[in-house]
Amino acid sequence: MIDPDDLAAFRAAVADARPLPESGRVQLGSKPPPPRPLQHIADERAALHESLHGCIGLQDRLEGGDEPSYLRHGLAQTVLRDLRRGRWVVQDEIDLHGLNRDEARQMLAEFLARSLHHGRRCIRVVHGKGLRSPQKTSILRQLVRGWLAQREEVLAYCQAKPQDGGEGALIVLLRTQRRPA
Repeated sequence: MIDPDDLAAFRAAVADARPLPESGRVQLGSKPPPPRPLQHIADERAALHESLHGCIGLQDRLEGGDEPSYLRHGLAQTVLRDLRRGRWVVQDEIDLHGLNRDEARQMLAEFLARSLHHGRRCIRVVHGKGLRSPQKTSILRQLVRGWLAQREEVLAYCQAKPQDGGEGALIVLLRTQRRPA
């Protein structure tokens, strides 16, 4: 309840107050939506398209001759060196031979999620050498490299040793699964 003495004091204090004159401004009911970063979105789409359809970059070629490799930014080179030397045991593999682009991408994504869920750290991804493809080039080989580099769970990859598939396969190192707190 409001004290009658407080109410009387308030009314006496504001007795001379007058409303402000009309400003002619329109009062909007809600804030406008935040601006959309159109250039950032366009840049992200262009980078995705380039990684899926572009040529293999100079860094891939310089790293190990013509052998593909990837190392997530901020990780030590020793991680990639240990992966190349076979210090990680391959715990599972997927073979993407004969799949089209969409099927391969879907199966790879599911395989990565399953591997991460089961705590697997080192896996082999067989994409093939492209010997039965037009111009004897493996489309999946280039696509898989780009897809893996985009995945948050992938820390590094390198070409498999000849006995493990050579240029038709990649050895992939995954991060550990984050446990709920």
